[in-house]
Amino acid sequence: MTDSPPVPEKGAEKDPEPAPPPAPPRPAWTFLTNHGHVLLSVAADPQARITDIAAKVGITPRATLQILKDLEDGGYLHRIRAGRRTRYAIEPHRHFRHPATANWEIDGLIGLFSGPAPLPDAPPPTAVPEG
Repeated sequence: MTDSPPVPEKGAEKDPEPAPPPAPPRPAWTFLTNHGHVLLSVAADPQARITDIAAKVGITPRATLQILKDLEDGGYLHRIRAGRRTRYAIEPHRHFRHPATANWEIDGLIGLFSGPAPLPDAPPPTAVPEG
């Protein structure tokens, strides 16, 4: 009698891949709302897919679609269809909605986040003297 290697059971996998590390927990609150994050995501990549925006912001695609509709209804962006894809165009000179910031346009927020993030060890920016 010869020893033969064991036959794997049907449906048995070899070595399952390890599970990805858990995502870091989201903070209880942030300075920007999901609407602000979606707006910034669209500004950074007007051709981004809904699923990509949702993943970047940390919300569902359905919530992303609702926020995009809110932003479009508010005049902050509009849709441009290109074949089967949708592209979004930001209206940068729209004002913030809250009375405390209503004198400011959203292009200031977009400009703040459009460049590369500052390095962690970078000194704070210096104030420019008025004159």
